[in-house]
Amino acid sequence: MVKNIVKDINFLSQKSLDMTQEDNYIIADLKDTLLFNKRFCVGMAANMIGYLKNAIIFENNKKTYEVLLNPKIIKSDGKYEIEEGCLSLEGKRKTVRYKKIKVEYLDEFYRRRIKTFMDFEAEIILHEIDHLMGILI
Repeated sequence: MVKNIVKDINFLSQKSLDMTQEDNYIIADLKDTLLFNKRFCVGMAANMIGYLKNAIIFENNKKTYEVLLNPKIIKSDGKYEIEEGCLSLEGKRKTVRYKKIKVEYLDEFYRRRIKTFMDFEAEIILHEIDHLMGILI
């Protein structure tokens, strides 16, 4: 189901909780809402659509969508500063990102994965993981 984008700073500033299989409906809502907003964004965190759960989705380099549940950055390299925008916030803000990250997560079938992401994919994932931690750029 396509959900409204949350713009409430107090809600977005809260830390999210880990996903469980009982929360699977959130994955479908994330996909539907990202597809609906694809002209404006390439990634989305569950709290952006009203769920305080550790789930993100993003468009990868293959132009398909990847879901990361309970993602954790386990390594990062190549620090740089950039300006980013967000559907939940107006305008652009400076933030620090990394060119290369290694992420441990569960895929949408709850299989444990460890994967390295680079460049724009890494930037998107870092932005969305910030959302899950209640960090707003």
